[in-house]
Amino acid sequence: MSSEDLFSIPLDVPYAACDTFIANYQRITRGTGRLMLFAGDQKVEHLNDDFYGENIHPDDSDPIHLFRVAAEGKVGVFATQFGLIARYGMDFADVPYLVKLNSKTHLVKTGQRDPVSPLLVSVQDVVDLRDRTGLAITSVGYTIYIGSEFEAEMLREAQQVILDAHRNGLLVVLWIYPRGAAVKDEKDPHLIAGAAGVAAALGADYVKVNAPKKEGATPAELLKEAVLAAGRTKVVCAGGSSTDERKFLSELYDQIHTGGAGGNATGRNIHQKGHDAAVRFCNAIFAITVEGADVETAWKIYTGE
Repeated sequence: MSSEDLFSIPLDVPYAACDTFIANYQRITRGTGRLMLFAGDQKVEHLNDDFYGENIHPDDSDPIHLFRVAAEGKVGVFATQFGLIARYGMDFADVPYLVKLNSKTHLVKTGQRDPVSPLLVSVQDVVDLRDRTGLAITSVGYTIYIGSEFEAEMLREAQQVILDAHRNGLLVVLWIYPRGAAVKDEKDPHLIAGAAGVAAALGADYVKVNAPKKEGATPAELLKEAVLAAGRTKVVCAGGSSTDERKFLSELYDQIHTGGAGGNATGRNIHQKGHDAAVRFCNAIFAITVEGADVETAWKIYTGE
């Protein structure tokens, strides 16, 4: 086992916060280092496009669906906005939460303006909510659009978020997407590896990137460059839009076992299903990501065979 495979506490976590940091890490990864992140932050990012319409189960039209799935399914952490946790957390106190600190809608396109997503709430706001309510708030998340003309602002905020979070024993997941007028191919493998390296340089615990794409190579093979670039910051791939379930599980298995990913971040492929199917798919994804299951075992979990 290489030193990069070992769990180490970052040096910006003060001694008084070490036990909290370790407990949060153990909780969201079950001690494996692999993160199954259930992404429920699209209520802002994609408005209602992901929650109502053709091929989307009616259950998904109500935000409580997200919380019920997170509570009954196997997840490492449930990522969503501060306000939703404040509204629903009292009924789902045992769910491990990641608070997404910044978000923007998709209405303003890159052709109109380079993307920017400043903080909506501070780490201290999150810590106050955690300490006052006792909710299982384990981590925070922040999105950076590298290549945007506003990247300097987001990089600066992300660095401060990591420092503040670690001081309070919280883990940090950075969403990093190359995007803006200067970016010609958002899924270029070399560029995505660069994004993973940025997360490492900022000291993030995990970085969420889109799966790289290049003609003639599989995303899992292409992911290796990003995993190397990230070093001790673990890479998780975004799940993307809803796709065939068997294909999704197979690609996830390859991302972990071929690409070296440290987990996954899945939203639409879970929550656009009805409650029962969403819970089963959560459990299937968790089985591959955290429990070391193969695709066939995970498929049986989902189908109930």
